[in-house]
Amino acid sequence: MLISMVERYKRAANILTLMICLLPLFCFKKAADTALLAAWANRCLTESFDPRSDAKLKKWEISVTPDFFVRLRKTYAKGKQEYYSFSLGRFRDMNYWGTAKAGRLDLLTVDDDIISQTYNDRKGDMDKMVNLMSLPVKNMQAERLDSLRNILMRLKDEANSPAQ
Repeated sequence: MLISMVERYKRAANILTLMICLLPLFCFKKAADTALLAAWANRCLTESFDPRSDAKLKKWEISVTPDFFVRLRKTYAKGKQEYYSFSLGRFRDMNYWGTAKAGRLDLLTVDDDIISQTYNDRKGDMDKMVNLMSLPVKNMQAERLDSLRNILMRLKDEANSPAQ
């Protein structure tokens, strides 16, 4: 009788240990998926952004972060900077104007949810809220646009989920 009790406790301890070891696999799956989706959106936007559309543009960076933000920073030759940022939780949709070779991708938000700032501008620094971020793009086939839209919508849903 004593041996059977010990074996029951051993079996329970083994099951408990196994459950504790497997628990992190279930806990981090969503974060890993989110990071992969954000990385794909980053790659897509970075490869497709067309800096040649503005001859004065010196440097640019665009990012979709795993914490559900889209950010764009442009730096011009004379030091002027433009910065745009919005939460994917406020993303509404996107529109594309152009051909598969070149065009303009408009990211739209629900209201005026995009922060638009300028620095080192001769006309003065400016802060305002807008509802459209317009990106000059190249090599955007229909399948790629569709995939980008689906990923941004999925990230929007995750940003608006109660766990966030």
